[in-house]
Amino acid sequence: MIEGKSLRHIVRAENVEPYSPANHLETQNRRLIGPETVGAKNIEIVLGVVSKGGGAQPHLHPGIEQVVYVLEGRARAEVDGEAGEMGPGDSCYFPPDTPHSFTAISDAPVKCLVIYSPPYHESSEKGVPQ
Repeated sequence: MIEGKSLRHIVRAENVEPYSPANHLETQNRRLIGPETVGAKNIEIVLGVVSKGGGAQPHLHPGIEQVVYVLEGRARAEVDGEAGEMGPGDSCYFPPDTPHSFTAISDAPVKCLVIYSPPYHESSEKGVPQ
């Protein structure tokens, strides 16, 4: 709510129910932008918080592009056998149907935005292991 009025296009993270996705350890996500929150049809944005050593185990997303943008902390991303470290302000692209993983390596949790196109509708039951 802003100025006592509920707005259908503004989403506050604290008002979104957290969940832990399949194939992810020590991870808590909140779907900020998607069909359920604002009616988005072609994009989904998730706020992820990953504790040290946690993250996405090797997996892929059939037909779905994914981008991770790191807000806080440090992580290691691996995409199709290529690996690198990421910090605040860094982003990584995960092509459709391509094996990838993401691991928090900093003592402080990693906070990141995860963007899917089209929407993945990720859940604790869904995931495609590598």
